[in-house]
Amino acid sequence: MVHDLKEIIEQAWEDRELLKDKDTVIAIKSIIDELDTGRIRAAEKDSDDTWRVNEWVKKAVILYFPTQKMQLIEVGPFQFHDKIKLKSGYDQLGVRVVPHAIARYGSYVSKDVVMMPSYVNIGAYIDSGTMIDTWATVGSCAQIGKGVHISGGVGIGGVLEPIQASPVIVEDNAFIGSRCILVEGVRIGKEAVLGANVTLTASTKIFDVTGNVPKEFKGYVPARSVVIPGSYTKKFPAGAYQVSCALIIGERKESTDKKTSLNNALRENDVAV
Repeated sequence: MVHDLKEIIEQAWEDRELLKDKDTVIAIKSIIDELDTGRIRAAEKDSDDTWRVNEWVKKAVILYFPTQKMQLIEVGPFQFHDKIKLKSGYDQLGVRVVPHAIARYGSYVSKDVVMMPSYVNIGAYIDSGTMIDTWATVGSCAQIGKGVHISGGVGIGGVLEPIQASPVIVEDNAFIGSRCILVEGVRIGKEAVLGANVTLTASTKIFDVTGNVPKEFKGYVPARSVVIPGSYTKKFPAGAYQVSCALIIGERKESTDKKTSLNNALRENDVAV
């Protein structure tokens, strides 16, 4: 079935006239249904610990928009005007949703997830036991693992195009501190702890400063790392200026409970933020 759906999507991607075909529209809708229930994902982890982007799934999301008409959505006294309906049936899913949390249809939210007033976009995957705190946003196709804590005001970027671009990935039991920004397909390893205001893009330098010589990463925070914002001096034609970076200042200890607060994890590494 998946192979058949993939073939239909690839054909429609090359020939948009096929979006007028009833069977093509049904196939696209079927894929969004599968995303909504978590049976397919925009990106998946392979056995070798690498992540693979399912480009055809992202294509299906993009093709879904022109097949839908704008509609008025009323939720009590509130009105929305959009092409995609809101996710529903949270009581059956076992998800706690606090007003005014919103998840779009086509996003997957697993059992025991808690959504404070927040936003989850189409194609995103939120695994069990994760907390999405107040005014946090989870963008299109972002992949969030089990037991993750996404603190207040965190911005996790989405990506539909370019098709081959990897989404942001936050692996199991990571802690993302308040006002962090994660975009451009960065990957946060298991049980990593990010202090408040850490901003990571694909080009942001991440320095491990726990040894005598700094070790540099880009686009990836290793598992169990404790990370805080930093800066380094970069020379430009107009002079030398400070440029933002991130600093790995320690490793989360085995004694630290996976549900620990951000402050406790940082105290273990003698850092106060």
